[in-house]
Amino acid sequence: MINSLSGRFLLLTIIFVMIAEVLIFVPSVARFRQDYLLARLEKSQIASLSVLASQNQGITTDLAKELLDNAGVYNVVLRRDAASQLVLSSPVPGPVTTMVDLRDPSALYLIVGAMKQLFDPPEGVIRVIGSPTRAAGSLIEVAMPQAPLRTAMIDYGLRVLALSAVISIISAALLFLAVRRFMVRPIKRVVSSMEAYAEAPEDARRVIQPSSSITELRAAEDTLAELQTRLTGSLKQKERLAQLGGAVAKISHDLRNILTTATLLADRMERSEDPAVQRSAPKLVNSLSRAVNLCEGTLAFGRVDEAPPKLAMTAVEDIVEDVLKSEQLSTTSDISFDWDVPAHMMVRCDAEQIYRILGNLVRNARQALEASGKPGIIEIFADEASDGWRLTVSDNGPGLPPKAREHLFTAFEGGVRKGGTGLGLAIAAELARGHGGSLTLTRSDAQGTEFQLFLPKENAVFEQAAQ
Repeated sequence: MINSLSGRFLLLTIIFVMIAEVLIFVPSVARFRQDYLLARLEKSQIASLSVLASQNQGITTDLAKELLDNAGVYNVVLRRDAASQLVLSSPVPGPVTTMVDLRDPSALYLIVGAMKQLFDPPEGVIRVIGSPTRAAGSLIEVAMPQAPLRTAMIDYGLRVLALSAVISIISAALLFLAVRRFMVRPIKRVVSSMEAYAEAPEDARRVIQPSSSITELRAAEDTLAELQTRLTGSLKQKERLAQLGGAVAKISHDLRNILTTATLLADRMERSEDPAVQRSAPKLVNSLSRAVNLCEGTLAFGRVDEAPPKLAMTAVEDIVEDVLKSEQLSTTSDISFDWDVPAHMMVRCDAEQIYRILGNLVRNARQALEASGKPGIIEIFADEASDGWRLTVSDNGPGLPPKAREHLFTAFEGGVRKGGTGLGLAIAAELARGHGGSLTLTRSDAQGTEFQLFLPKENAVFEQAAQ
């Protein structure tokens, strides 16, 4: 109970209400003490005026004692006309231990005096000085016992504390019920929803339905609902990807066998005496070899064991030329291809994987230009620096949409064109990381798009892996 939110709130409420009551108790007791002493002064003044009125006839000792007992004092001194007169008197049982001046006292003076009065011994005599009412004199002074005042103050304080306790309990109970109704129950509902969702997160029916009327809890429910919706969608997507991966693996396995047969037939075509066949056969063999390698790579990707790159010093110009000429054969639009690669530039890389990276980038650029319906140009630049090699693929197309840039290298989310899967850039980025390098988007605006592939020279780790 005490560890629950409502239990702790109940305890804190009682504590805070009691603190507030204590802060009220102190000035209340001081005020009670002041009223008590003023009442004694007023009664003493009335008694002294009665004595003065019958001064010519005189009063008996019994009457004087009765007047003092009624006023609750030992003696009364009244100052009138610049002269002090002991109007009523009786024996004082002891010395004066406390003096209280009620002539325009400050609040702090009254509070300190009242607290001191509570902790002083009950025995003793109080000397009280005040101003008479209705201009009956310039000063009135009495001596009175301390014990009755202290007893009255304690009784009053106990009543105040008892009333404070009742108020605290009632307030705490009401707040306890309010907290359970407006906070604890909605929080428990959120927790129950989270537990139910955790049992089957792929079930969209278990996503929390925000319904709280409290602003903060409603914001928490909205955020939780959005998070659960995204997670459910992600789980469904991963499940479908797993199923798709199994299907692709089977298709790639069978396709690899078919392409192997086609490769054998292409090898025979190379021995043909037809000049046109002899010119086309090598390109056909290369294309079939790449298709077989792609199928094998797909199978490896499905097993999450992509082979490390086989690094070797390679003439990058040959790769660039092969990529651009292959894409040139695929286009039917007014698109030109150009490259600027230093002659005899050698790059330490896996030629097949670099071909796949550049092929994906050039193919995306070609498809973007064809979709725009305008003539364009695709260029590849290469340069060498002290830290590595940089290959830049650029076009003057319409640029990438914002949604595509947000998830550019994420499979099935970074598709650039309608119907695209985004696999091309995801695979290209993964192959670049396999070389220890990176693939980055350096520019995409209305003037075109530019990607940069960086291959570091410090990749001894990959050389060892390749060996």
